[in-house]
Formats: sequence, C-alpha cells, structure tokens
Amino acid sequence: MNVLLKKVAIEDKQVLRNLLELYRYDFSEFDKGDVNDHGLYGYRYLDHYWTEPGRHPFFIVVDDFIAGFILVSNFCYMCEPGDARSISEFFVMKKYRRTGIGETAARAVFKMYPGKWEVVQHPENKPSMEFWEKVISDITRGQYRKLEAETKDWTGQALIFSNRSIK
Repeated sequence: MNVLLKKVAIEDKQVLRNLLELYRYDFSEFDKGDVNDHGLYGYRYLDHYWTEPGRHPFFIVVDDFIAGFILVSNFCYMCEPGDARSISEFFVMKKYRRTGIGETAARAVFKMYPGKWEVVQHPENKPSMEFWEKVISDITRGQYRKLEAETKDWTGQALIFSNRSIK
C-alpha cells in the first residue's frame, strides 16, 4: 500500500469536516460527547487550520483513497508555547487500522517538522495510549518522556520527544 500525507486545501475543508464527524463519533466512547441539535458533533477549531499559523491539516491517503487525517498544531499542554508541535487530532478509519498505515503516517508527519513534539492521549483511550507509546518508543529508540498531562477537562498521558532521534 502506498501511504502519503496530503495537505488539506481550503477547498477540501468540507471533506475534513465530514471525517471529523466520524472521528468525534468514535471518540465519544471516551469523552462522552453528544451531537448538537443538527445531529453533528462539530469541531470548533476547524477554521483555525486555515487562519492561524502553526496549524497544519493533512489527509492520510492510501492508494488514492482518504484513510484518515492528522491535525498538527503548535498548541501544547506540557511544553512551552512555541517550543514544540503537537498532534491535535489523529484519525485512521477502521478499515485501515492495525495495518501499519497509522505508524507510517505518524512517522511521515514527525519527519516533516523538525524539533520537539508532544502527543497527548485521553486516559480512557487505551488503544491510543498503546499505539502512541509503541510508535514513539520505536522511532526514538526509547528516547522520550512520559508525563501526566492535565487540562481543565481531563488528566491523561503526554509523550514528549525530539524528532532528531527518529530512526
């Protein structure tokens, strides 16, 4: 399978919005989110990916089909502002999970942006915690820090690393 990251053009914002609904539906198992009066979850930061510097939306494309997305930002919970990038959202559709596509996409996005990274996971999302710890441990040869991340809404796991150590 050919996996690549494709920057989401503003013309494709609605496609990303649609995929965010699938993502938020999957994630509602962990954050207990509900739909609004229109039957949608919504994503309040979507427009920011075309209006704020430091935000980068990507489709994960597999053999010319959209398989998910990665939203990268410079908003971090544990690192100093402007000191690191983070994976704001990461979604691989169920059909493509456990195939190596997620790891391939993660490696690709980390290599695109040199420097420090922060990846946080919701404490109820055990599959995410296992995925990120395995991927980051593998690509950094164990050179990362695992911390407790605390936000106003939850406490979870944060993995901090530098992509200079990616193999």
